[in-house]
Amino acid sequence: MPEHDVRPAASPRGITTERLLLVLWDQATVAAIRDGARLPGWHPDFPREDDRGAAALWRDGDPWGPRSIVSLKQQVVVGSIGFFGPPAPAEDGVPEAEVGYGLVAPARGYGLATEALGAVLARADAAGVRVRASIAPDNAASLRVAAKAGFTGVRGSTEDGELVLVRPGR
Repeated sequence: MPEHDVRPAASPRGITTERLLLVLWDQATVAAIRDGARLPGWHPDFPREDDRGAAALWRDGDPWGPRSIVSLKQQVVVGSIGFFGPPAPAEDGVPEAEVGYGLVAPARGYGLATEALGAVLARADAAGVRVRASIAPDNAASLRVAAKAGFTGVRGSTEDGELVLVRPGR
């Protein structure tokens, strides 16, 4: 299913797409990631370093926070996606939030990141929020995912040299 056709459904467990469940992190998940513990249902390569970084941004009850990307077929956590906090007005006054996403290596190349990103972007669109993403210029796969999702504007780069891409609100 193309990313623009994704119609995420809300459930008590999270956002459901055709192949994924995006589950908002809770205190137990974050504690396990921070402590280096393992929870049932995690891929052996999860959490990645970026997931540990996302755990540092977590705030209990924040619907804009990190979510586990669960493969419905395998019933296993294969990555994470979420915003780096709730939207805030940008310089032009438009509410804006930064998104981050990533998958364990064996889950890459199947369109799962595109599907997950489409689902969280649908939520941002419904809330009238413009979204940006910071991506290393040599991360061709992530740049392709962002392009498929409609990130068309380049707003410069971060101090780490990542490109700051912007997706207009819908």
